[in-house]
Amino acid sequence: METILQNMESVLRVRNRKSFFHPMREIGGFKTCPGYCLQNGAFELPGGINFTITSQGATSVELVLFKRRQSEPFAVLPFPDEYRVGSVYSMIVFGLQIDEFEYAYRIGGPYDPKKGLLYDKKNLLLDPYARAVAGQSAWGTRPQTGFEYRGRIVSSNFDWHGVRSPHIEMQDLVIYETHVRGFTRHESSDVTHPGTFDGLMEKIPYLRDLGVNAVELMPIFEFDEMRDMRVHDGKLLLDYWGYNPVAFFAPNTAYSAEHEFTNEGDELRRLVRALHKNGMEVILDVVFNHTAEGNEDGSIFSFKGVDNSVYYLLEPDGKYYNFSGCGNTVNCNHPVVHQMIVECLRYWVIEYRIDGFRFDLASILGRNEDGTPMHNPPLLESLAADPLLAGIKLIAEAWDAGGLYQVGSFPSRGDRWAEWNGKYRDDLRCFLKGDSGMAKATSYRILGSQDLYPPTKRGECASVNFITCHDGFTLYDLYTYNKKHNDANGWDNTDGESNNNSWNCGVEGETDRQDVNDLRRRLQKNAAAVLMCSRGTPMFLAGDEFGNTQFGNNNAYCQDNEISWLDWNLLEKNRSLHDFFRYMIHFRKKHPILRGHTKPAESRFPETSLHSAKPWDANYQEDTRVIGVTFAGRNEDDTADDIVHIALNSHWEGHQVQLPELPDGMYWRIAVNTFNGPESDCIENIEDMPVSHSGIVWLEPRSVMILVAAEGK
Repeated sequence: METILQNMESVLRVRNRKSFFHPMREIGGFKTCPGYCLQNGAFELPGGINFTITSQGATSVELVLFKRRQSEPFAVLPFPDEYRVGSVYSMIVFGLQIDEFEYAYRIGGPYDPKKGLLYDKKNLLLDPYARAVAGQSAWGTRPQTGFEYRGRIVSSNFDWHGVRSPHIEMQDLVIYETHVRGFTRHESSDVTHPGTFDGLMEKIPYLRDLGVNAVELMPIFEFDEMRDMRVHDGKLLLDYWGYNPVAFFAPNTAYSAEHEFTNEGDELRRLVRALHKNGMEVILDVVFNHTAEGNEDGSIFSFKGVDNSVYYLLEPDGKYYNFSGCGNTVNCNHPVVHQMIVECLRYWVIEYRIDGFRFDLASILGRNEDGTPMHNPPLLESLAADPLLAGIKLIAEAWDAGGLYQVGSFPSRGDRWAEWNGKYRDDLRCFLKGDSGMAKATSYRILGSQDLYPPTKRGECASVNFITCHDGFTLYDLYTYNKKHNDANGWDNTDGESNNNSWNCGVEGETDRQDVNDLRRRLQKNAAAVLMCSRGTPMFLAGDEFGNTQFGNNNAYCQDNEISWLDWNLLEKNRSLHDFFRYMIHFRKKHPILRGHTKPAESRFPETSLHSAKPWDANYQEDTRVIGVTFAGRNEDDTADDIVHIALNSHWEGHQVQLPELPDGMYWRIAVNTFNGPESDCIENIEDMPVSHSGIVWLEPRSVMILVAAEGK
């Protein structure tokens, strides 16, 4: 944004600066002139502040100025008619210092809720383009009465020190999904600034050692954690996850370790810069499908009062379509909203150098103004083709709460959009816990889900593979609980998904039985092994690598406590699990054939092939629970064949497995056997890996074996 403003300032200088910046009239005690109406929001110009807001149905607009933290305004400036162009109101106000004031709007116009018109000059409205929001900087607190959202002006001269994005190809990413606060809020995190951007930055050495190269942050747009504050069983419940945005352009200042008046966002920039410097990209989980204003019973603090029928999908009686499950649905394909979303993403890319976006309930982004799905949604087309977003990862959660499920059919504009592959999650969960009839589907998922994403139409990077994410069980809980335990949420355990495809291994919850705990640990390793050996982009939930638990809560959206916070004590307790995850991430990086096409193998092995307990037999039956997948190509140096075989046994009995025959002089070496103890479940050096001289191995119950082809015995 600074670059945009600098360029704009240069243009204004050339085009007779006086005609743009010369005060024309006094309003509310301040000298003013018509503003720069092509740039939405509020920003600093030489000598003044430009305020621009768009409202199609307004009959009057007032700019309301407050001293910081004061309840009464010190100035109210009505926009005169000559400061309006079409439905855009724009004014430059001279003599304001950006660190001394906060601002909002009052908009007058017709009030008729049945027609979707909610204009009311009594409402104080937050600028939809506000770059920072005042009054939200202390987590979990706000004034009990008289709270109002207000915008602040941001002036950032952030020095990126020449650090650039690592620009990692999609197939080479290993995505680590985390919550900024929950990642380091627990006292065991041992950071100086727990629960903040700085706290996360202190953990970068850990992330680098683990091997992940992309961090996906759950929502960091400004949201109000106090929105649905309540007390249940003596515990304060908040909107902890943050999937209820207040302002799309503003970072959540409660995630900053220090107050950043006029420099809001610099701590986030430092985090992005540090992650980039350490070879990691940053992906934001963005929520454009609804806002915190809710339905007709919700508050009016921004979009509703600015242009309710523009920003939201409305039923004929003026009530709100609720395809989000959160009260309202943003009218994403209205031209004004469409423009705002594009400008928002550009802003985050330019100002914060974000590398990608994961779109929450992205199917809503493809709905028409009447709520029906569109064949070629204008917004999705624009995001895919936008030159400023070229090279930026676009990842869709390809469903919504209104029943639209588009995994494999999301409007993608060729290979531009990737998707959270919900079918990968469901199929792998079912197969790995031993369900029948899942062998064929599982083999498709491991090979990149080409049945869902044909390479000729979607490219090779459309599938983001995951078994766990923030929404649902952690990996530890997936094999510890048969059913959800969400009583702490206060909804009588009615919230959250009931069909989790989980398995408690015979005992619900924690147990001292060693055999059960050993099985649970093995199943977690099985999941990690398969995830890292599947074509597509792997993603896993922070803490899964060391057995973090939410105690059976699969919808911890309101739990700002030990249920959601990562307990770093578990890292030492479950060190062998962490080390296995780390090994598998580095194994994936070491073998390019797992990530995508390479040069063909000299041995003429097919690039991919499917097997069962017998080689080349992919005639899977209902009771097939042993499958094998072989990848073959050339290594990164193009000096030798890179052949990897993954054998999966989800049966409760062991099986003898015959491996595909290798060329003369090559033998299968066992790199991973999840049935083994931590001393030998994964082996780093190929010389130390056991050799299968006969080409036959015994695959223990509920285990995964990974073998690599090597020359010599």
